[in-house]
Amino acid sequence: GPLVIYGKDQGLVKAFRNIPGVSSISVNKLNLMKLAPGGHVGRFCIWTESAFERLNALYGTWREKSKLKSDYNLPQPIMTGTDLSRLLKSEEIQKVIRRPMKVVRRASVRRNPLTNMRALMKLNPYSAVVKKSAGKVAAARKAQKAALLAKKRGTVAA
Repeated sequence: GPLVIYGKDQGLVKAFRNIPGVSSISVNKLNLMKLAPGGHVGRFCIWTESAFERLNALYGTWREKSKLKSDYNLPQPIMTGTDLSRLLKSEEIQKVIRRPMKVVRRASVRRNPLTNMRALMKLNPYSAVVKKSAGKVAAARKAQKAALLAKKRGTVAA
């Protein structure tokens, strides 16, 4: 909602406090969160005449210091030319900046060595030998179990 900025109260606060969405603030207590809430510039501000008269005394001008704040001047603009894209494309800046990287490195998918045999082989080449021997042991146990069952049943194992 709109913001009413006043220099002298003269009943303004009482007049605007009952209107929903309208805020009022003294020019002495101005802050950025009231002027641009949420960082969005463009709030509708209503300035009183007394607030405008108070601004120069409060903040000063570029030529003279503030009368109410000790040793305060308005900040000077640092950049004279604000065309940033033209500045960045100028020869002086292009000579000193680092060239862009041409090669794009894609991140490889990390495989789980417990479920992916190739990933396990990269980490531990001996794991193939262990797996083959484990397979042979399992096959021997299976054959031994089948022979034992066949002997108990009195049949010939296939």
